Amino acid sequence: MGISDNDVKKQLKHMMDFIEQEATEKAEEIDAKAEEEFNIEKGRLVQQQRTKILEYYEKKEKQVELQRKIQSSNMLNQGRLMCLKAREDHLHRVLEEAKANLSRISGNKERYPAILKGLILQALFQMLEKEVVLQCRKVDIPLVESLLPECVDELESHWGNKTKVIIDNQHFLPVESAGGVEMTAKAGRIKVSSTLESRLELIASQIVPQIRTALFGENPNRKFFD
Repeated sequence: MGISDNDVKKQLKHMMDFIEQEATEKAEEIDAKAEEEFNIEKGRLVQQQRTKILEYYEKKEKQVELQRKIQSSNMLNQGRLMCLKAREDHLHRVLEEAKANLSRISGNKERYPAILKGLILQALFQMLEKEVVLQCRKVDIPLVESLLPECVDELESHWGNKTKVIIDNQHFLPVESAGGVEMTAKAGRIKVSSTLESRLELIASQIVPQIRTALFGENPNRKFFD
């Protein structure tokens, strides 16, 4: 029995419907996959941009924090420097006050002769030369002349050699000097200062750390002393 035209049409229609349905499903599958890939790519781009934004603001935050630390450190250092300067200024005033009081020593007629003798002896023992030139304040010449014989004898008793001391009657220590002597030998190539000012400077350089401690307390960061 042969297939009728009607059956052929039905089969063709059924085949066309199947192809159309398959094409529709395939298109929908492609659209779904494309949308999925689009969403994945969109999510990746969004995440990428989000990461960049976060990194940017983290970097900015770190820069701000670093700047804050630098400013804080600078302010702290400035404060420390101002504090140190104030302390050094105060210490300088203390030493200047001590220097200003030196003139009172030479003005003390009872104490100054013994002090001047000590300064002369210190200079002689530092020099240990057989001939020296001594300079002093013009006002001190009579006192120096009276003290020299005893000083020279004391030096000789310890050193074993005689020393000739020539008092310079042409050149004197400055009028503003607090007192003491300066000695030279070998045409000025050897020189020793034994004035009240030089002794104060020597003592100050040795006891500045102790003065700082007395004025401002111990520094916990200081491991060594000047």
